[in-house]
Amino acid sequence: MSEYDDTEPHHAASPTDHVLTELQLYGWRPFADEPDPRPLPDGDHVAGAVADIFDALIATLSDTRLERDLDDLLWSVTNVFHRAVLRIERQLDDNEQAQRRLQREQDGTEIKAVELENLTAQGQTMIERRDAFELMRDQASEHYEQHTGSAWRPRTGSMVNRRHLTAAMIDSRDFLAARRKADAEVMLPAGPKIALSGGLDFNDHHLIWETLDKVHAKHPDMVLIHGKSPKGAELIAARWADNRKVAQVGFAPDWNKHGRAAPFKRNDAILDV
Repeated sequence: MSEYDDTEPHHAASPTDHVLTELQLYGWRPFADEPDPRPLPDGDHVAGAVADIFDALIATLSDTRLERDLDDLLWSVTNVFHRAVLRIERQLDDNEQAQRRLQREQDGTEIKAVELENLTAQGQTMIERRDAFELMRDQASEHYEQHTGSAWRPRTGSMVNRRHLTAAMIDSRDFLAARRKADAEVMLPAGPKIALSGGLDFNDHHLIWETLDKVHAKHPDMVLIHGKSPKGAELIAARWADNRKVAQVGFAPDWNKHGRAAPFKRNDAILDV
C-alpha cells in the first residue's frame, strides 16, 4: 500500500467478532451438548399452528386435481411429527447408555460429576422435546381423523402418549429408573385385558360396539387386545377403541416367521398377555 492510498486494508474477523455477529443475527443458542434452558412452545400456540397447517393444505388442494393426494399428504404431515418422536427416542437411548457409562466411571472428581449432571439435564430436555412432538403428532392425528374419517396410524411400530412431567433437578439414577418405569407403563397399559377375535367377513358393527360398550361400562380402564386384522371384526373393534379412547394392543400375525401357523401363534401370544 502506497503512502497516498488511504484505503483500509481487509482485516480477518476475530473470534469475538464472529460470536457477536452470530448473536446479532440469530440470538443465543445452546450447543448440541448443552441443556437448553429456553421454554417449550405454548400448547395453545402449537395446537393453532398444527390446525393452520391442515387448514392451509385442505383449503388449497380441495376441489382441485390434487385433491386425490390430500389424504396421503395429511398422513405424511402427521408422520413428520411421529418421526421426530422416534428420532428423539433414539437420542434418549444414546443418552441413557452414556449416563450408565459415566455412573461406572465416577471417581469422586468434580469433572465426572459435572459431566453426569449435564447428561442428566440433556436427557430431561430430550424427554420434554419428545413429549412436545407427541403433542403435535396427537393434534395432527385428530385433524387427520376429522378430515378423512379414519384414525391415523403409523405404518409400523407403536404410537403411545405420555404425560408431560418436569422437574428442576433429577439424579441420574432416578432419571434412568423413572424413564424405564414410564416407558413400561406406556407400552404395557394397566387395566384388565379384554381380547376380541373375529373373522374377516364378520361386519356386524352394532353387535360389536354394543358388546364392547357393555364391557367398557363394567371395566372403564380396560385394554382392548385384538389381532390387528385389516378388515372384519377386529378392525371394527379397533375403530371402537379409537372412538372411545380406549388403549389397544394389536397382535398382527408374523407370516414371515411362522408361515401358515402365524394366526395360531398370534392367538397364543394374545393368551399370554
